[in-house]
Amino acid sequence: MVNKILIANRGEIAIRVMRACREMGIPSVAVYSEADKEALFVNYADEAHCIGPPPATASYLNIQKVIEVAKESGADAIHPGYGFLSENPKFARACEEEEIKFIGPSSRVLKLMGDKVAARREMVRAGVPVVPGTDECVAEFEKTKDIAKEIGYPVIIKPSGGGGGIGMTIVANEGELAKALESTQAIATTTFGLCDVYIEKYLSNPRHIEFQLLGDSKGNAIHLGERECSIQRRHQKLIEESPSPAVTPAMRIKMGEIAANAARYVGYEGAGTMEFLFSDGKFYFLEVNARVQVEHPVTEMVTGVDIVIEQIRIASGLPLSIKQEEVRWNGWAIECRINAEDPLNDFVPTPGKIKSYHSPGGIGIRVDSGVYTHYTVPPFYDSLISKLIVWGRDRNEAIMRMRRALYEYIIVGVKTNIPFHKAVMENPRFVKGELGTHYIERETTLINDMRRIMEREKSLEERLSHLLEGKKRIAAIAAVTALARTYGVPYGQSTNGGG
Repeated sequence: MVNKILIANRGEIAIRVMRACREMGIPSVAVYSEADKEALFVNYADEAHCIGPPPATASYLNIQKVIEVAKESGADAIHPGYGFLSENPKFARACEEEEIKFIGPSSRVLKLMGDKVAARREMVRAGVPVVPGTDECVAEFEKTKDIAKEIGYPVIIKPSGGGGGIGMTIVANEGELAKALESTQAIATTTFGLCDVYIEKYLSNPRHIEFQLLGDSKGNAIHLGERECSIQRRHQKLIEESPSPAVTPAMRIKMGEIAANAARYVGYEGAGTMEFLFSDGKFYFLEVNARVQVEHPVTEMVTGVDIVIEQIRIASGLPLSIKQEEVRWNGWAIECRINAEDPLNDFVPTPGKIKSYHSPGGIGIRVDSGVYTHYTVPPFYDSLISKLIVWGRDRNEAIMRMRRALYEYIIVGVKTNIPFHKAVMENPRFVKGELGTHYIERETTLINDMRRIMEREKSLEERLSHLLEGKKRIAAIAAVTALARTYGVPYGQSTNGGG
């Protein structure tokens, strides 16, 4: 078993990993930027080290500094969380060279999966169906034109080294092709340092379905079922659920077996997901996310498997603690990403100080968060405040429980996307499970629904805000302060809803 883990990340995912460390009796090390010196994860860790100024390039993306802190602190393993360095083969390679265990796939697998064209070729060899398109990069217009004509419009041009939807350009006809090719190549060069792009058939409104995978060093690989991740803005997920309302038990077995077999084929170790586009009963490989996912809690809620603990076990050379035939799915889970952003203004980020914070509770509720009252959401990083996850015996119960939980969730001081989530949970198409990756653009009533809900619940928020900020908090403050002092956590940070 690894002896000490450095978490090369911040916010709620850093706390999530640290919780697993505490349950396993493993000391944790936090690294943080100057902007995060008052953050909850810094105080939750067993020890913490500042690694630089606020910009991520000077701190959380500084491979040399992270490695230095790991060596100085005696950490023999690094958990990268998600984002930042989590899928960076150079970082994984640096860990390997220093004999520090990277809690994730090998640098070889990361490099392979990070190259979308190479990954497509490898998945074809592994027997995974892919969207019609090129198995090599395209550069010249004439060749691209011939390929697009053969595939049939609309097509989509993607950066080979990309992720998160960055740089992807949809092309409706040949007249748009030249400009789209040039634009995608330019974005690929400036964002990913590589001008390589490839082309695929564009599916107009598919569902985005991913399978959770676990693979160990013994050659074992299993899946923990699927997650529906179709509700997105700018290719960034906002709501996820497990299972998917579109996947039948027979389809789950088929897709899961294909995904797990592919993981074994490439020698995948750790947690990861195989992402599919699902349209008209057919599924196509999209990409592999070679890390723990933001939405991993919904799978944990329905399977009871702690994915982060499994990651640490795998990194320690242990076999998976569960076999495929032992995986059971119980009930339904939904996750809403609570972001500091304005859903009425194209989801623009809204960093700032949280004046009051009250998270929901009750049966079937989990809140993974990294904030507290008086915490300032910095402008330098992702705007995620928390992940609100609910469990129900079926999808209808999960939706009703999420409505109730969102009703209880009060965040004062910054605008959040809670009104958006409330509107979606009441939307007839969502309730029926009629989803697609263009759900937000096509549900034109959402804006008015958000305004209506905000007006309907305005008086409730005002009353609760007054209660949270008023004199009635004095007794609670005294009790929480005493508790915080006991555990050495600054006031406010121990009151955070946690799951």
